[in-house]
Amino acid sequence: MNFENVKLFYVFSCVALCLVILSPALMAAVPFPEGEKFSELWILESNRMAEGYPFNVAAGGRHSILLGVGNQMGGLEHYLVYVKLRNQTEPFPNSTAGLPSALEPIFEYRVFLRNNETWEREVSFSFEEVSFEGDVCRISAVSVDWRFVNVDKVAVWDAERSGFFYQLFFELWIYDAEVSGFAFHSRSVGLWLNMSRQL
Repeated sequence: MNFENVKLFYVFSCVALCLVILSPALMAAVPFPEGEKFSELWILESNRMAEGYPFNVAAGGRHSILLGVGNQMGGLEHYLVYVKLRNQTEPFPNSTAGLPSALEPIFEYRVFLRNNETWEREVSFSFEEVSFEGDVCRISAVSVDWRFVNVDKVAVWDAERSGFFYQLFFELWIYDAEVSGFAFHSRSVGLWLNMSRQL
């Protein structure tokens, strides 16, 4: 081995050793691309399946589903999930445009989640005051997790699909420190329900 090769090997070894020693400082100073940050919102039927959801419902019948939220945002997050009820003509959230439904919530859940943490709970619901008059169905009271809420939701008979259709849906909101309040997080899931005169 000649002197030039030894010198080159020595310089290369010194540079490699310096990089190894300085790597923690370099990792702190050089920004690396982060993975995608997102939140999850889901509903499952009570046996943890994405099928067999309640559909045909009637006054007094109690139903349940599993509601879940997942945090992949990189840190601790404060979430708010609004529960809303609409008929087939009322507005649904526009997640693409980042616009929530203008409907008033009938219930809410608040949860803090660390990164990579999930929250899931059983949500039970029933319709307590339902009346039918010709081609009109009116819901006057809803129970969510055994708490009763007065509502006034009217659905007109849908002859094409043979039913009075309502949608119970969930919107995900996240705490935004810049506005010191919650902002719609462009996530929503819903469950279509056909109100029957009796089951």
